[in-house]
Amino acid sequence: MNVAARVHRILADPAAEWVKIAHEYGDETGDVEYVLTSYVARLALIPAVFGFVGACVVGVVEPGGGAVRAPIFDGLFGAIIGYLLSCATVVLLGLLIVALAPMFGGRRNFDSAFKLAAYSYTPVWLAGIFLLAPGLRFLGALGFYGVYLLWTGLTRMMKTPASSVLPYTAVIALSACALIAATSAVQHGLFGLAF
Repeated sequence: MNVAARVHRILADPAAEWVKIAHEYGDETGDVEYVLTSYVARLALIPAVFGFVGACVVGVVEPGGGAVRAPIFDGLFGAIIGYLLSCATVVLLGLLIVALAPMFGGRRNFDSAFKLAAYSYTPVWLAGIFLLAPGLRFLGALGFYGVYLLWTGLTRMMKTPASSVLPYTAVIALSACALIAATSAVQHGLFGLAF
């Protein structure tokens, strides 16, 4: 899988890309394990690495003082935990999508639900670049483009009727926000770092 090409296509033309993704059954790109190791595992590195560099190298400027940097040990383990939690979040979202599918008239298919979760999460990982500098962290809100990706993919991937797409999207998006907030709280609680 060409990760950069998939990222570009899912961001630039999600409707067309969901059609391609939906037809990838039967080859290696349709396998959950393959998507997890070749796509999710690579993109989840972005916020982990940039968060580590931002917390330990760049630091945070405090008013009336200099830059405060996290200890390398704490930053490293915070990044590792954040990386693992990011991957786990996508798996949990996939499980939630497939569990809720019948309530919204969709089909229960974990492969499709996992791919929907993984590819919709792409903007969240890319927004991790802004963890490098504390003044740019507000740009992490660009990760909300993933809600649009989820919305455009639900009909194609989960066969959700058009009348149910909006409430289904809302439930999944709110759940994703809760999971992201929980993972941030875990990192902050364990290491005192804001990744």
